[in-house]
Amino acid sequence: MLTKLKKKVQQTLTSQANAAHKIGLTPNRISLIGFILALASAGSYVTATAQSPWLLILAVVFLLASGFCDTLDGIVARTFQQTTVFGGFFDSVLDRYADAAVYAAIIIAGLCNPSWDSPFWGPVWGAVWGLAALSGSMMVSYTRARAEAVGIKMESVGLAERAERMLILAVVSIIVFFWLPALGYGIALLAVLSNFTVIQRALHVYRELKKKTAE
Repeated sequence: MLTKLKKKVQQTLTSQANAAHKIGLTPNRISLIGFILALASAGSYVTATAQSPWLLILAVVFLLASGFCDTLDGIVARTFQQTTVFGGFFDSVLDRYADAAVYAAIIIAGLCNPSWDSPFWGPVWGAVWGLAALSGSMMVSYTRARAEAVGIKMESVGLAERAERMLILAVVSIIVFFWLPALGYGIALLAVLSNFTVIQRALHVYRELKKKTAE
């Protein structure tokens, strides 16, 4: 959904791309920095407690900075003709590890549980929602990779691409600073939206393959 907006943002980041290139940052190095920032976000999530809610804000800062790097690496690659097949592969692999680290940290920290007293939202169900969100996140990317491997474009297909998921996670993490259960409900929302996106993409691939067969 945010892909078109992302393209407009990319057009405005030319000066940042030039600055990154001047100090010797290659697309792969920027991807690696983004991955390290995602790990820092995961570390902030996993160590956050009721006594240190400011760590959730720090987690959001690291998460958004990681997302910025994920956008910048592609701009640098295209602007300075540094696009390579390995670079795209390397960036995609790091993105998957980054997503897994953040979701795992939230699950381990018990932040998926809006209410410890509720039988529906207790620790077990909180972990289930967290794992569903993590699995959905991985499958959204996997379905795109498999579809594009057979020549079907998947950009902008589905409600919850990576940009949308990061934005939702950032927003609910900030709300947690004022209302603790927010992150648990946000994770449940991400679980639903990401897996719904997988279904949307599966249906899109089915329709496109059916068109090709009919031709």
